[in-house]
Amino acid sequence: MKREIDVSGNKLIIFYRIIVVVMLLLVLLLIAGSLYALIRSRDAGPLFRIGGTGRGGQGEAEKEDIPDGGAFKEGESAVNIFSGIGKLRIQNAANTDVIIISISFPYKADDRPFTEELASHIGEFRSIATNYFANLPKDKLKKLDEEQVKADILKQYNALLRLGRIETLYFGDLMIVD
Repeated sequence: MKREIDVSGNKLIIFYRIIVVVMLLLVLLLIAGSLYALIRSRDAGPLFRIGGTGRGGQGEAEKEDIPDGGAFKEGESAVNIFSGIGKLRIQNAANTDVIIISISFPYKADDRPFTEELASHIGEFRSIATNYFANLPKDKLKKLDEEQVKADILKQYNALLRLGRIETLYFGDLMIVD
């Protein structure tokens, strides 16, 4: 019995072989990367950064806005901004005005216990700010001293904390709506 081979079938076999070779190369690349990750020390920094040339992935334009070019000094730790309190909408004592405020503050990023303590006190932080603004009479609300408000709230926040201190507060929004 005579058998004929279709030439178009050979093109399909070549295509499948190419796919198999590419897949084998990808598997070898994954194995090599995994072995390298196991051998590499835990303290080693990243091999490359995407999105910039500076430390932390900062581009040249961003470096100009940061003192010292965005570089960390020896012994200096990174700083995060805690904004977990969110935006608060608070009615004042006379129920005539609404205060809209968002409060944030910096903290050391490498202080994990303090970070966890901050996260555990979000409800208390919100309550302190809500009670402070809700108890303000309308006349004090109109001539509000922002620095004094920050100092008062900061004092109450720090009274809650045991593992660290908040140095300063930022008001992202502070609007009084009649």
